[in-house]
Amino acid sequence: MQYDVIVIGSGVTGAMTAYQLSQYQLRVCVVDKRLEPAAETSSANSGIVHAGYDAKPGSNKARLNVRGNAYMEDVCRKLDVPFKRIGSLVLAFSDEEAKTVEQLYQSGVQNGVPGLRVIDANELYELEPNVQPNAVCALYAPSAGIVCPYELTTAALEVACAAGAEYLREAEVTDIQKTEDGFTVTAGGQTLTASVVVNAAGLYADHIARMVGDDRFTITPRKGEYILFEKSMGKTVGHVVFQTPAGGSKGVLVSPTVDGNLYIGPNANVVEHKDDTSTTWQGLEEIKTCAAKSVAKLDMRLAITNFAGLRATPSTGDFIIDSPVPGFINAAGIESPGLSAAPAIAEEVVGLVRASGRVTMTEREDWTGTREPVKRFREMTDAERAELVRENPAYGRIICRCETVTEQEIRDAIRRPAGARSVDGVKRRTRSGMGKCQGGFCGPRVVDILAEELGCEPTEITKFGGASYMLTGKTR
Repeated sequence: MQYDVIVIGSGVTGAMTAYQLSQYQLRVCVVDKRLEPAAETSSANSGIVHAGYDAKPGSNKARLNVRGNAYMEDVCRKLDVPFKRIGSLVLAFSDEEAKTVEQLYQSGVQNGVPGLRVIDANELYELEPNVQPNAVCALYAPSAGIVCPYELTTAALEVACAAGAEYLREAEVTDIQKTEDGFTVTAGGQTLTASVVVNAAGLYADHIARMVGDDRFTITPRKGEYILFEKSMGKTVGHVVFQTPAGGSKGVLVSPTVDGNLYIGPNANVVEHKDDTSTTWQGLEEIKTCAAKSVAKLDMRLAITNFAGLRATPSTGDFIIDSPVPGFINAAGIESPGLSAAPAIAEEVVGLVRASGRVTMTEREDWTGTREPVKRFREMTDAERAELVRENPAYGRIICRCETVTEQEIRDAIRRPAGARSVDGVKRRTRSGMGKCQGGFCGPRVVDILAEELGCEPTEITKFGGASYMLTGKTR
């Protein structure tokens, strides 16, 4: 198959790049070794849209974080993705930590972060009465926000596919060869050709870069573990609450999610394997101890799950966005604040695609960049629900009781462009299985609906692709 641009990776960087490219009359293909978008780092991170005060002034991280933050609200509106600009606080519990807060403030001013202020303890406790009473001051960043990272990723990819982009799933890239006119890419056993290749492969971006002779950097996996609480805890804090950073990490934080839960985490530990997303007793205890330093009212009996994600930490210490080989573009080393910067990273990558001179970038006259609004039954009024059920009774059949997700919402998620193909794919698009019972009630019915929609046996349905089958066989 011949394409203008192949994007390797369907995390938030790759999906946002495909989204930005979809405004042009280009043949685009997104390839990924996983079955679903946002299956790795983009499904297991803090969901924070950082203000941009902690990145080194003059770095790609600083520049693109602040720009991406400014874009995020409009992007989420167009993609019908929930976004809340709730602001963040960095707490200082000593005079020494107060000096660090002042340094972060100065860095933020250099980076162009709007509205940044150092506030005293009195104002802090007015904003967040549940933080520990021994804080001496805090850095307040009103421009920080929260978003659902996997919903943002999926929505961006949906718009790209609706505009004609192809999405090649479970297609690991095993070889890239330079040709006279571009590149030949072997992915999932298929041979693809393209004028331009974008490397947005996350944890494996160094591996992909070496395929074209670029060995300037390495990616180290750095694991962060989290604990998620039920929605009754969601209003414990109203801002993203950080501690004063140490050791190159933003530290363990306490934050509401855009969907109304509360979570604590992450820690930051280098691991050997790029697929090690296990949680550990030691790691979870570390998170609990650190989070309690910030907020006292954390009832661990109300925790509903824990999980871990991996950061793609580059040896360069900064985002790598360049073109080391004509037509080959790196968007590599996109660790935190990569989610916040994603719209700006994509804009920069598209600029490099244009600068390559290898494709003709004619704008689509009908492109709006918007996604068809998603019907979310849990957010509707009783009158809206009644009208929807009159139109289609499947909207009246609740599959996930915890999150109030209906049968038709699940069918819609499977049928949409780049639709769900697994239980986790449904979960990330609809929240079915994200409640207190973690899919214990709705899981079997989700498997049945997937099998019906995909025209296969329930035994063929997986949790997240590969051999992660939900069922081993029939008992009768």
